[in-house]
Formats: sequence, C-alpha cells, structure tokens
Amino acid sequence: MKTEMLDAVESKSLKDNVPHFEIGDIVDVHCRIKEGDKVRTQIFTGTVIARRGRGINETFTVRRIVGNEGVERIFPIHSPNVLDIVAVRSGKTRRAKLYFLRKRTGKAVRLAQRHSDHTVSK
Repeated sequence: MKTEMLDAVESKSLKDNVPHFEIGDIVDVHCRIKEGDKVRTQIFTGTVIARRGRGINETFTVRRIVGNEGVERIFPIHSPNVLDIVAVRSGKTRRAKLYFLRKRTGKAVRLAQRHSDHTVSK
C-alpha cells in the first residue's frame, strides 16, 4: 500500500525520455545553472563511472580531468536541472563501477571503444 502511494507520487516527477547510456560511456550532461537572476546551460563532459538507484532516486557519477585534477559530479537522472544527457562515445567495460579510474592518469584513463555493430563475420 505504502509503495503504491509513493510510486504514484513519484511517477509525476519522472522523465519520459531518459536517454540510454551505460557505465564507461563518455557523456555530455547539459545542466541548468542559476547565477543570481540569470539562468544558463553548462555542459559537463566526462566518463560515467557509476550508476545507482532506481526510479526517482536514480543517479549517475561522471568523472573528468580538469587541470590535472580529477573532478566528479553526481547527477540525479530525473532532476529538472539536468536538461539533457548525450552519449558521445561508448566505452567497453567489464565492471559495474569504474572506481579504479580514480588512481589512473593520462592515457591509462581511456577505455576501449565499444562498437555499435555486434555482428561476427566468418
């Protein structure tokens, strides 16, 4: 009973068109930034290293390197301040969380690219 009521309330806030992206993908996250009375859109580009939760509580973590310093941001998928999520490149991974990338620098941070065609030619 309680979860049915919660699901009914949460369903109003859920986004209809959540784009498909996975762990290891490089994504552009378009965020709404409010500075005083002005509102602008900022793009945060990085690698998705984690994804957790479900429903209204679903979040994902994006990591990038800025000035030889690692920067991570956690975004709620269904937040009204997250305007768009655009997958730029697909990364090939074998893990659900890519926390090991925190210890790496330079070219070691790059992941192998996953190709969209999964057909095997003989």
